[in-house]
Order: sequence, then structure tokens, then C-alpha cells
Amino acid sequence: MTGSSGAPERVRSPLSIVAGVAVGLLVTGMAIVPFTPVQGVDSNVAHLAVGTQSVAVAAAGTGVARDVFGAEAAQVAAVTAPAAGIPDPGTAQAIAYGMMPGYGWDDAQYSCLVALWDRESHWNVYSHNESSGAYGIPQALPGEKMASAGADWATNPATQIVWGLGYISGRYGTPCGAWESSETRGWY
Repeated sequence: MTGSSGAPERVRSPLSIVAGVAVGLLVTGMAIVPFTPVQGVDSNVAHLAVGTQSVAVAAAGTGVARDVFGAEAAQVAAVTAPAAGIPDPGTAQAIAYGMMPGYGWDDAQYSCLVALWDRESHWNVYSHNESSGAYGIPQALPGEKMASAGADWATNPATQIVWGLGYISGRYGTPCGAWESSETRGWY
């Protein structure tokens, strides 16, 4: 087949067009809404079928999707937050940043933590939610739970951060896991 210039036209298969669109949507962060359930595939996976070929694409945070033949179709990173950058020295954020490597967490995890605790308390050590009773930077409920990290839990950002990181590690695995929960439910 030739184009108007007389040069051969490149013919693209329907699968390459659909896969390109799906990957483009994932790269730009747009959601792909599940519309065809596929037996044995997570319900958060959009299954795109073109003729006899098919592709499964995972929504953000769902891990590996597989096509109907069981081959890996996409590896999608967990939900992420905007990059936080390196914190100012002497701040509560700097304290947390210094503790992150002890958990094996990188800068992407730190960015999720910043977004999470910005939402919860704005990193205010004295933040108190009147309706729930949650307290401090990590919004522990009740605040007295943080006494397990130190007697100065009510006033010391380092104590609150130690407790908060331990809570996140035990309950969600990572700050991005906690951030994903917060994004989904409005709390963590």
C-alpha cells in the first residue's frame, strides 16, 4: 500500500494502536476504567480486545496485569505523590527524611509521606482533630498510642514520626501504600 507521496505506508495493527493508547493513558496518569472482566485477572484491570488479540492493562497501583494467555502485559507502579524534594534542615520533614533509609524507603516513598502528612496535619506536632480525637503529625487515634514511642509524644516531632513510620510500615508496608489508602478512602 502506498501513501499520497508514493512512499509505502506503514500499516499498524489494531493491537498496536490500542496498546499504544493504553500505555499512553497510563504514562499520563489518566485512569483506565475496567469495562470487560477477564476471568483470573484483577477487577482493576481494563481488558482491551481487538479481533483475536487482547491486552490487559492494570490501573495504577494494581501491580502486574496479564493478558488472556497469562503473559505479563504491564507492570504498573503503586500510586505516587508529587515529588517533595529534599526538606529544609531542622524541620519535622527533615527528621522523617533521615529515618526513611532505615525502612528501606526511597525518595518516592518520602514524597508519599509528605503528601499524606500534609493532608493529615500539615506536619503540625500539635494538630488535633476535634471530631475524631486524632493527634499530632501522623494523626494517631487516640494520640496516647504514640506513648509507645516516647513519653514526650505530645510535643516531640521525632517521637511522633518514629511512631507514625512504624504504624505505616506495619499497616500499609510503605508510605505510598498509606497514601493510596488515603486517596481511596480519605483517611489512612
